[in-house]
Amino acid sequence: MTSLITALGLRPTSLPPTTPIPNLSPVFLGFHFIFAYGVLSSRTLKQYYGLDHNESPRYDLAKYGDAAVKSGKITQKQLDMLKRNESAHANAVENYAFFASALAFATVARVDRTVINRAGAVYTVARVVYGAVYILIEDRLWSQIRGVTWWVGNGSSLFLLWRAWGELRG
Repeated sequence: MTSLITALGLRPTSLPPTTPIPNLSPVFLGFHFIFAYGVLSSRTLKQYYGLDHNESPRYDLAKYGDAAVKSGKITQKQLDMLKRNESAHANAVENYAFFASALAFATVARVDRTVINRAGAVYTVARVVYGAVYILIEDRLWSQIRGVTWWVGNGSSLFLLWRAWGELRG
């Protein structure tokens, strides 16, 4: 069994040369599916604040948000955070296909597995930071970190596509 540090190519393997480094793409894909559709889902927070309506949850904030603020059920700051949460969730869902495609192309093209694993790790760290920054930071200046992490995450996917292209063009 290879350690994560070895799978990322950060330490030479002590395993026999015939033991391959694992491709962690399935792990990254599973994590990001759960992260995008579960962790970043706004349903939990909307349920906590009593704003979740299962018959049409995508429109909860547009339909009931302002009324909840006016009635004192939540504050405007909480409503703004819920809106940012919905946006972070939508962005994570939108980016999932691009990341999955980049991993698939790199795998099919037989890009070195440590390269795939490193790019997946960079994407993962960037997307977790992106989600936290998007939801928790409301300051205009500090929210620019979100853009940086978006580019880092997507840059790692673009890097994988570039490496796949290099392998496939022969």
